[in-house]
Amino acid sequence: MTTPALWPAAEAAAATNGMQVGEWSATGVSIDSRSVVPGDLFVALRGPNFDGHDYVKDALAKGAAAVMVDRVPQGVPHDAPLLVVEDTMDGLTDLARFARMRSEARVVGVTGSVGKTSTKEALKLALSATAPAYASQGNLNNQWGAPLSLSRMPEQVTYGVFELGMNHAGEIAPLSRLVEPDVAIITNVEAVHAAHFHSVEGIADAKAEIFRGMGPESTAILNRDNPFFPRLVAHARTQGVGRIWSFGEHAEADARLIDCSLHTAASAVNAVILGEPLRYTLSAPGRHWVLNSLSVLLAAKAMGANIAGAARAMGRITPLRGRGARITVELQRGGQAGKLLLIDESYNASPVSVAASLEVLGGVDSGPDGRRIAVLGDMLELGPDSPALHAGLKQHVLANDIDLVFACGPDMKQLYDALPEGRRGAYAAESAALAPVLAEAVRPGDCVMVKGSLGSRMAVIVEALENLHVARENRAPQASPKRVANGL
Repeated sequence: MTTPALWPAAEAAAATNGMQVGEWSATGVSIDSRSVVPGDLFVALRGPNFDGHDYVKDALAKGAAAVMVDRVPQGVPHDAPLLVVEDTMDGLTDLARFARMRSEARVVGVTGSVGKTSTKEALKLALSATAPAYASQGNLNNQWGAPLSLSRMPEQVTYGVFELGMNHAGEIAPLSRLVEPDVAIITNVEAVHAAHFHSVEGIADAKAEIFRGMGPESTAILNRDNPFFPRLVAHARTQGVGRIWSFGEHAEADARLIDCSLHTAASAVNAVILGEPLRYTLSAPGRHWVLNSLSVLLAAKAMGANIAGAARAMGRITPLRGRGARITVELQRGGQAGKLLLIDESYNASPVSVAASLEVLGGVDSGPDGRRIAVLGDMLELGPDSPALHAGLKQHVLANDIDLVFACGPDMKQLYDALPEGRRGAYAAESAALAPVLAEAVRPGDCVMVKGSLGSRMAVIVEALENLHVARENRAPQASPKRVANGL
C-alpha cells in the first residue's frame, strides 16, 4: 500500500513561502537525521550546539524525499530535492500553521505538571473508537516538538491530540496559538520545574497559557481537586474560553469519581460523567490513571465522540516505556526459576508522580517470596526545597509497605538516609553504579519499580534488569528474556 502524500512539494512551498527545487512529495517530516525514513521532509534546524545543515547529505542518503534549508550546504548536488526558506525554524512553524488551517479536525491540547503524555495517549485511543485520530508522538511538546507534531498531522483525520509542555513561563502561549485547541486539559498543577519559578502559583499561571489560543466555542477541562482550580478557572474566563468542565472526586465535578477498585494490573471505575452514571475498566493500575481517565471522557464528549466507545477503549490502554510499562523477566537464582515483574517509570519523576508510583507498587501482590522494591533516582529541577522533598517521600514508602529502596543521586540520598535500616537496599551516587548492585540483589517473585528524572538516567537500571537472564544463567548470547506487557 502506498503511503499517502503529507506534503506535496508545491503545497509545502506555498505554506512556507519557500522555493521548491525539483519534483518531490513527502510522506513525513523529521528534524533528526538519525531517525529519517524514506519519504521524509528533513528540516535542517539550528540549535545552541548543532546545525541541521551539517546533516543534509546524511538525510538524503537515508532516502529523504526533500530537505528544508535556508542555505544550501557545500557538497549537496545541484539537483537535490530542496525547499529553500528564509529560516528553517520559521519554515517548520509555517508548515504546522498550514496543517492546522487545512484540516477540519477538532483538536485537543494537553498540559499539566504530570500525566500529560499518558493522558494524550489515552485520548488518542478513546477518540479513535469514534473516528480517525492523530496524536503527537512521545513527548514532542516543546518549541520544536509541538510544531513538528502539528506539521505531521494528516489532513484527513477527525481528531488531533497534542501535548504542550514547558520549563519556563511564556513557553506554552505561542504553542497554544499555533495548535489552537478546541479543547484543553490541564491534568494538575504541582511543584514541578519549581527551580524556574518563584512559586507554584507561577506554575499554575504558566499552565494556564494554554488558553491563549482558544476562543468562545472552546472547552477547558480542569482538575477540580487541585488547589489551583479557582485560579485556572479565572484564567480561562479572562481568555474568553466558552465552557469550563471539571473532573475529580469533588462533589461538584462534571466528571465525578464515585469509587474505584485498584488491582495489580487494572482499575475498575464507577463514575458520573455530566450526570450520566458510567462503569468502565482501565487496563492500567493506579488512582492517578483513574482520575486522568475522567478528563479523557470529558474531552471525548466535548469533541463530539461517542463516550461509551471511549470508555470501552480504556480497557485497551497500554502504559508506555518509561511511563508505567510492565515487563516480565524470567530468571533463575540458586537453581530456582521464577519471574521478576519490572515496572518501568524511568522517564521522569516529581514528588507527586513518585508518590503515585509508590502507591501502585504497594498494590502489587508480590507473592509469599517476593518483595516490593523501589529503585529511585533524583527528581530534578525542584529548586532549594529539593532535599526536603526527597526526604519527604519516606512517608509514602512506609505507607505503601515498600520492602526495600535502592537509591541513587545526591538528593535521593536524603530519602535513603531517612529510611529505617531494614528498608534500605543500597545507595550509589549514579545509576550506572547502582545497576549491578540491584541486579545482584533481586530474585524471582520480586516486583521492582524504577523511577527518576530523565537526567538521572534510570533507563540504565531498567536495561540491566531486562538483561539479567544473560548475566546470571550463562545462556547463549542470542537468548532473550520473555517480556510480557501489562503484568505477569
